[in-house]
Amino acid sequence: MKTSDFNYQLPEELIAQTPLERRDGSRLMTLDRNTGAWEHHHFYELPDFLNPGDCLILNDSRVLPARLLGQRLPGGGACEVLLLIDRGEKTWECLVRPGRHMREGAKLSFGNGELTAEVTKVLPDGNRLVRFDYEGIFLEVLEHLGKMPLPPYIKEELQDQERYQTVYSKVLGSAAAPTAGLHFTPELLEQIKAKGVNIGYVTLHVGLGTFRPVKEDEITDHEMHSEYCVISQETADLINRTKANGGRCICVGTTSCRTLESWAAEDGHMEAKAGWTNIYIYPGYRFKVMDGLVTNFHLPESTLIMLVSAFAGREHVLAAYEEAVREKYRFFSFGDAMFLR
Repeated sequence: MKTSDFNYQLPEELIAQTPLERRDGSRLMTLDRNTGAWEHHHFYELPDFLNPGDCLILNDSRVLPARLLGQRLPGGGACEVLLLIDRGEKTWECLVRPGRHMREGAKLSFGNGELTAEVTKVLPDGNRLVRFDYEGIFLEVLEHLGKMPLPPYIKEELQDQERYQTVYSKVLGSAAAPTAGLHFTPELLEQIKAKGVNIGYVTLHVGLGTFRPVKEDEITDHEMHSEYCVISQETADLINRTKANGGRCICVGTTSCRTLESWAAEDGHMEAKAGWTNIYIYPGYRFKVMDGLVTNFHLPESTLIMLVSAFAGREHVLAAYEEAVREKYRFFSFGDAMFLR
């Protein structure tokens, strides 16, 4: 398949720039993956489409305030560093700007010297290894100096940093939010539990692998970055029990999906596991565990729209996206949602 097979036309004004006042007030398009039929609803109606005995799997990763704005030393030219992966010994793999001025040995300062850093290596893919120097606890320094790493298509400044976190986020480590989960409220989760739906948690720290654009013409030529993910024994047991009893396993977000599909046996059996995954899901993939997917609308020609197309069919997905454009749905991180079932 060609990357261009996953393109669609999106008016720029439909890209959501700010979150809605009410998290679960977003719209929800349901899509029958067998027939391609869609319906228009609101996210607070999600419990109506879940059955007692189903399990809902959420990614509890929490976003680091991983965007640092500072100055290059000496001279004071502006620089930007986005933390991606903790490589240990105060060193992180990072994206940097401007790249031409951030060669090995470049020295950086953030917050009037509260945090300083040095580029120690330029990696083959253009990322940098950056070693930081600071007093105290690095995460506390980040909370003070860092900003939320919003995607480049969001131009508005985020007023409340917590709106780029899910209400159930717990494990710090992501460079971007698992955005399908942004629609949930504590009250909605309680309604879902009250219906007899069990909730389980996995952790996948969202990095470049999820959002890196596909630049190759043939989708199979694209190489995914690795991301760290964890499934606990408790969640593995929940999924196995749900499937044995005839319930559905419904993932919230492509990151939850990729975690389960990375570690599931061919027969769908789950075991506790942790490690790095670079799983790349596109049409032709046979899903081993997932029976339903709650997700946002995704960028054209992205690995995420390929994953969704693998689950529900490319023609069904693109037709639903065209309907969403006609109905003026809000797209991407702060936008509306789909439930593929």
